[in-house]
Amino acid sequence: MEISNRKAHHEYFFETTYIAGMVLSGTEIKSLRAGKASFNDSYCVFSRGELFVKSLHISEYSYGTYSNHEPLQERKLLLNKRELRKLEAKIKEKGYSIIPLRIFLTEKGFFKMEIGLGKGKKHYDKRESIKERETDRDIKRKYGI
Repeated sequence: MEISNRKAHHEYFFETTYIAGMVLSGTEIKSLRAGKASFNDSYCVFSRGELFVKSLHISEYSYGTYSNHEPLQERKLLLNKRELRKLEAKIKEKGYSIIPLRIFLTEKGFFKMEIGLGKGKKHYDKRESIKERETDRDIKRKYGI
C-alpha cells in the first residue's frame, strides 16, 4: 500500500529524504488502508520543536461513527531529535521547505511518511525537467528499452 505525491518532484529539487512515523487515530488508518488520502498543497511545519504535517487530507472513514477524525487536521511526525534539529536549522535558510513525498505501509503494519527537504524550482527549471523527461521517453521508445 503506497500513496505518493506525484506533483512534488515537479515543483521541488530534493536534497535529502527522511522516513518519519505518523501519529494516527483508528479511523485514519482504515482510510489510509483504503487509499483515501490526498497531498494537495501539504507541507510540514515545526511547532515547539516538533514536526507536524499540514493540509494532508485523509478522507473520513465511511463506516466511522461519532469518533471519526477531521480530514484536514495536523498530524505529528516522529523523527529522531538529531534529525529534527538538522531539519529545523535547514528550514531557517531561505527557500527550503519540508514536503511530504509518500505514505507507505511497513511490514509491521505501521504507516510511515517519506518527507523531503527541498528547494522550490523556478519556471525555467520546470521546463528543463519536462525536456529531460521527454528525451528519455523518446530514447526508450526508439531503442525499445
